[in-house]
Amino acid sequence: MNNKFYNDFDFERAEESIRKDDYRTPFQIDRDRLIHSSEFRRLQGKTQVFLPGENDYYRTRLTHSIEVSQIGRSITNYITKKHSEIFSDTFFIDEDLVESTCLAHDLGHPPFGHAGERTLNILMKPYGGFEGNGQTLRMLTDTFYTIGDGRRGMKPTRAFVDAILKYKSVFSKFDNPKNHFIYDYQKKYVDFVFDGRELPTELKDPNKLNDFKSIECQIMDWADDAAYAVNDLVDSISGGFINTAKLQKWRKSNLDNLSEAQIESLNKIEKWITEERYKSKFGSEIGEFIHACSIEVRETFMDDLTNRYKYILTIEKEKFKRIEMYKRIAVDLVFRAPQLHQMEFKGNEMIKKMFDAFTENYVDEITGIELLPNFTNNLIKKESDKSERARLVCDYLAGMTDAFALTNYKRLFDPDYSSIADIF
Repeated sequence: MNNKFYNDFDFERAEESIRKDDYRTPFQIDRDRLIHSSEFRRLQGKTQVFLPGENDYYRTRLTHSIEVSQIGRSITNYITKKHSEIFSDTFFIDEDLVESTCLAHDLGHPPFGHAGERTLNILMKPYGGFEGNGQTLRMLTDTFYTIGDGRRGMKPTRAFVDAILKYKSVFSKFDNPKNHFIYDYQKKYVDFVFDGRELPTELKDPNKLNDFKSIECQIMDWADDAAYAVNDLVDSISGGFINTAKLQKWRKSNLDNLSEAQIESLNKIEKWITEERYKSKFGSEIGEFIHACSIEVRETFMDDLTNRYKYILTIEKEKFKRIEMYKRIAVDLVFRAPQLHQMEFKGNEMIKKMFDAFTENYVDEITGIELLPNFTNNLIKKESDKSERARLVCDYLAGMTDAFALTNYKRLFDPDYSSIADIF
């Protein structure tokens, strides 16, 4: 690899995985292992905002992740060319690494969107909580790929592990956290990322540690914001959740908190909807959010080992505020809509009832009633620790697609439902 931005420290894997004379770079291997996994394919059946299948144009977690990866690669390419005083043909942020990070960023999200994530976190509180990003890390390092009755993870590079770590602080460092943590046992991966170094005083604050991200993670984070802030609005307009009348009412109630630039953006959106050009116009805004990116240099305690922390991704203030406004519109006009709350309520009740049934038969005690597929069933029976058994139950539920969760619920609780379909 002729890119001096990275070195052997960045390429080292969480577990040994020797591939001699491979034609691919270490980051290309990471990407290929990810794309060819069943866990990645399963994103096609998981909710982004609206349930898959409700309409054929709604985005799923898979299509969203693909869009984020394209934006992430474009940001990487753009800032490399923009900052020629820093980057060159032999010193640049790797697009394959950024692409892999973007493709992987939502792997750990359960069925039924963020509502499902909140429900699983409540159910898992006695056992260390549940968080989509912590689950993504668990999947990549622990649960990807099966060998017999065991799991081995995909043995990712240090740079890839670091890039997907939007949060580095563990569950127990917070008081009853709702999100933004990883699981306690995953501290070993944070230690791996930092090569076991003692953290500086300022990073011992869990919130500040969560904000301490590699440049690849920062790019992924902004690409994710740009994709879902824009595309959630597009799907919401297409689905009738947002129209000009609702936007005008929203603007009136939020007028005191809107800048002139934000009001101008609202005027444009109303015009786009009226002229039925909102899809192409919102699409062109993605380019604006890419061009809003710049790089600043900083000094960190990791600089003698890696270049990945030396740089901060900065965003033009007006573009950042525009994204924040788009998020607020989505929350107020879409995520609080009764239709979505009804679907979330139904999904939450299904997750709760299945979790309770599995907990009764596998966590509190192993009753011998086999409600889980052979692989998960065998893993749990080998586990003596109650919290670990609960985590394995959680893995199974979190891995479900929306449709698969509905099928399992019916199989367990609907007296009139009968199916001999295999359970994955």
